[in-house]
Amino acid sequence: MKIAILINQSHKEEEKFTTTILALKALERGHTVLYIGLADFVYEDEQTILAHCRIISPELGLTKGSDFVNHLKDAEKTLVDLNEIDILWLRFDPTLDMINRPWAAAAGIQFAQIVKRNGRLVINDPDYLVQANNKLYLENFPKSVRPKTLVTRNHNDVLRFLEEQQDKIILKPLKGSGGKNVFMIDYKDRQNLKQTVEAISRDGYVIAQEYLPEAKKGDIRFFMMGGEPLIVDGKYAAVRRVQKEDEIRSNIHQGAKPEVAIIDDNILQLVNQVSQQLKDDNMYLVGLDIVGDKIMEVNVFSPGALYHASKLQERDFANAIIVDLENRVKEFYHQ
Repeated sequence: MKIAILINQSHKEEEKFTTTILALKALERGHTVLYIGLADFVYEDEQTILAHCRIISPELGLTKGSDFVNHLKDAEKTLVDLNEIDILWLRFDPTLDMINRPWAAAAGIQFAQIVKRNGRLVINDPDYLVQANNKLYLENFPKSVRPKTLVTRNHNDVLRFLEEQQDKIILKPLKGSGGKNVFMIDYKDRQNLKQTVEAISRDGYVIAQEYLPEAKKGDIRFFMMGGEPLIVDGKYAAVRRVQKEDEIRSNIHQGAKPEVAIIDDNILQLVNQVSQQLKDDNMYLVGLDIVGDKIMEVNVFSPGALYHASKLQERDFANAIIVDLENRVKEFYHQ
């Protein structure tokens, strides 16, 4: 297969990124990987979308993440007709370009939509990613799986929400990732609420969510593939992320510690409630962020932490994903 992976920019890739792990596994299984940056597309006509790709073939024998990333960053670009690829895999993070390249994410989705219309397999489905490009996507799922939520840019609305909770609340950007600008506000200590809301709202809408006491134990990143839990030999692709003391963010790159996630029937019943919606939206690979009995976020663009899940669970989840894609490509092009 020729697997084209759409990322933000090649020079920002790292060896433990989920994208890197998936690319290495594809190479190991004999597939060619083509990396495309959000600025690399070329439109010639409605039938012809090209891209300046960094092509990595299995013949190069790259097996280590560090070698792979170094080669990727030095590789020359080649202009490729995307009608020649088997898969366009969207693995970019829209929030990374919000400030310096606000055009990038929307353009990437639009080009991907044309590639899809021209008959190529595109994952996750760009037509549905349009409505999933911020945290409001979670509101498409059953109310029972979601925390109480308010979205606004007005601090008086947030104050009303805080007073209704009579407890702590979490504030964060509606469109954001990586734990940036995430704050916990205590009802008893709300004198800086207005300044906090104003600071977050400089980049758009603010999302306020009820605080779940279970958050003290961290959260669970749980992978779904094709709308079903990703499981290999009885182990689920999941990792518990435990934040540092006096820290509310559970992002690993913010210092959270990855630990083995215990997946019980309650979690499986929770993810089962979102399964059909993910299938309906053609969301192939998704990361659910779970706290207690609620899903806090649905990560549909570039869910990470597969490296940690694989290491802690001692299972090759990347291999399961690539094998599944091999089967899906056969089915897709022989419909």
